[in-house]
This record gives sequence, C-alpha cells and structure tokens, in this order.
Amino acid sequence: MTALHQVVFLVDVDNTLIDNDHITADLKRHLERAIGRERQERYWAMFEELRGELGYADYLGALQRYRVAHPRDPHVLTVSAFMVDYPFANRLYPNALDVLERFRAWGPTVILSDGGHHYLLVDDKLRILTAVKRVWEGRVTTVFVRQGHYAHEPQVVATHPPADLTIERIGDLLAYDLATLLAAASPPKHPIATRA
Repeated sequence: MTALHQVVFLVDVDNTLIDNDHITADLKRHLERAIGRERQERYWAMFEELRGELGYADYLGALQRYRVAHPRDPHVLTVSAFMVDYPFANRLYPNALDVLERFRAWGPTVILSDGGHHYLLVDDKLRILTAVKRVWEGRVTTVFVRQGHYAHEPQVVATHPPADLTIERIGDLLAYDLATLLAAASPPKHPIATRA
C-alpha cells in the first residue's frame, strides 16, 4: 500500500533553486568574447525563439540551432565546451539542495516550472481539478479519472463543474494522442471571483 503524504512540495528551478541570471550573464560575456557581438545577438535571438517554443530555457538547444545556422564557425566548439564545463553546481543558491532534502523527508518533492505552455493534471478528486482550473484556466487540461471512492462522491460530483476530460480508468488515457488532450482544455466552468 502506498503511503499517504500530508504535503506535496512543488518547487520551481530558475532563479528559485539556481541563479539563472548569473548563468545568463556569464554566457553573454563568453559569447561576446568567443563569437563577437553580432553573432552573440543571433544566438540570443535563437535562444528566445526556442524558449518561446519549449516554454523553458534551453542553452544547449539554442547552441545547436546556432551551429546549424553557422556550420563553419570554429568558435562553436569553444562555446560548447564552455556550456559542458560550466560550474552549474556553483550557481545553486545557498542551501537549495538542503531545502530539497528537507522537503523530501516530509513528502514528495516535484519540480514544477511555470515555463510550460500547458499542463495536464490527472486526478480522481474533482475538487482539486476545479481549484487548479480556476487559477490556470486554459493553461491546464484537467482529466478526471472515475476510479476510487473520491471519484464517486455524489455531493462532490454535483457541486463541481466537470473536468475537461472524464475517463473511467487511468488506462483509458492510452487511447488519446497529445493533440486531443491539449484540445480538451477549456476555460474555467465557474467564474473566477474578483475583489472589488
């Protein structure tokens, strides 16, 4: 039987656990020296384009795009070496790993970044799905799995709006492709309360 946890810890990475601003500044300085200002600006344009596509920072992915665009640039190898050898561990904020270790002792700890364009939340508790949908609106597809006793509480089912997708068993998700799951996201079913 799986142990129940009182708390699940959701932790961001960039500029929460690791000093991403410092990493970016170091890379900008290195790129300026290694490939010059103009090509450094092209790299960052590719970086931002890729971040827009992926929803998170991908330094090496942007470097690969740069390499494809400039296959004869001999400096690409030095930039690759810089990224591979970069002391990322030195950019962790003080005690960041200790905090994660403490959290892990108290309950499951999960990396959750706001960099994603879309989230998919699968749960058997309609109240949780409703609460997340109210906050994240169209950025989340909620999937209600009608398994277990929570999924069949008549009062809960009657007082909460339906999820974006309702399935009978978790295995039913195997019948869906990603496009269908993403398309199932809808605006929140209840108006979001605002303060006057």
